[in-house]
Amino acid sequence: MSTEVAVIGFAQAPCLPSAGTTSGVETLVPVLGRALAEARLDRREVDFWCSGSSDYLAGRAFSFVNAVDAIGAYPPICESHVEMDAAWACYEAYVQILAGEAETALVYGFGKSSAGQLRRVLALQLDPYTVAPLWPDSVSVAAVQARCAVDAGVVSERAMAEVAVRSRADARANPYSQVSGVFDLDDLLAGPYLADPLRGHDCAPVSDGAAALVLAAGERARRAPRRAWISGMAHRIDPQGLGERDLTEVPSASAAAQAACLPGDLDVAELHAPFTHQELLLRAALGLGDRVRINPSGGALCGNPMFSAGLARIGAAAGEVMSGRARTAAGHATSGPALQQNLVCVLEAS
Repeated sequence: MSTEVAVIGFAQAPCLPSAGTTSGVETLVPVLGRALAEARLDRREVDFWCSGSSDYLAGRAFSFVNAVDAIGAYPPICESHVEMDAAWACYEAYVQILAGEAETALVYGFGKSSAGQLRRVLALQLDPYTVAPLWPDSVSVAAVQARCAVDAGVVSERAMAEVAVRSRADARANPYSQVSGVFDLDDLLAGPYLADPLRGHDCAPVSDGAAALVLAAGERARRAPRRAWISGMAHRIDPQGLGERDLTEVPSASAAAQAACLPGDLDVAELHAPFTHQELLLRAALGLGDRVRINPSGGALCGNPMFSAGLARIGAAAGEVMSGRARTAAGHATSGPALQQNLVCVLEAS
C-alpha cells in the first residue's frame, strides 16, 4: 500500500464546436496515446482504468462501453466508470492506489456536447420531480445564481467581464482552447444579454473534447520523467434543490478545500467555472487571494467539453507543477447545477 500518488502524464484533445465523432473513440485514441507516452508507460502496464462520461449526453444507455474500444478490452483489464466528470473518476483511481489495489491508473473523460441541445439536456441534472419537468435551460439556471450574486453585491457585471477578458487573453497560449484573444472590457459589456445578467462572454462555449490523466504510486511515480504529487483530494456536495441553499455561496467547495488541506501559499488554481460569476464565487469559497494565478490555461470559459473539462483542470494544474512554473497548484472540478458538487485536488512539486 502506498501513501503517495502522483500525476505522471496528461493529454487532452482540442476543444471543438463539433468533433465529428459519434462514439468518442476517434477522439480518445490519440489522447490516451499521448498521456501514456508522457508517462513513459505501456498500456499493458496500466493496472486500473477509470472513465467519466454521460449516457444522457450521448443519448444512449451504456455509452461508455463504446469507449472501451479505445483502450482495448483484451487481454482482460480492470475498468470502472463514473456517470459524471472524469475528475470524479480520478478520485476513484486515487483511492484505488491508496488502498493498494493498483500501482498505476489511467483516467479519461469524454463528451460530445454538440450531439444535442446542451442547454436543455443539462436540465436532466435537476430535481426530477419538481424542476426538471419544467426543462429550465442551464444558462437560465446559472443566470438565476448570477442575479442573486449581483443583487447581493457579491459580484458585479464588470468584475464578471474582467474574468472573461483575462481568461481569453491567457487562452492564447493554450493550443487546445476554443475561444481566445484580446477583448475590450467595455465592448464586452455593451453586448446583449443571453439571460440577464449573463452575456455571451459570461458563458462557456459548447465544446466536444476529451482528456486523460495517468496516476502512479510512490516508487513507480519516481521512475517517470515528470510528476506532480497529490497531497490531498476531496469532494463534497450541496443540496440539489435550487431553493435549498444560498446560491451566492459554495459551502461544498469550502468543505472540499478544507478536507483536501488546500494550502495558503498556493501558486496556481485551475477552477472549473463554466460561467464568469462562478469563478468569482469559487475564489471566495476557496479563500484564493490576489497572489494566486487563476486559470492560466484560460479555463472552462475558453473550452468546456462536458465530463472532461474538470479532469482537464487537474491536468492543467499538474502541468504547471511538472513544468516548474508552480510549486503548489490546485485543480477544481464541478458537476451539477449552480456549482452543486465540487472536487478539489492539491498538487505539489515534492
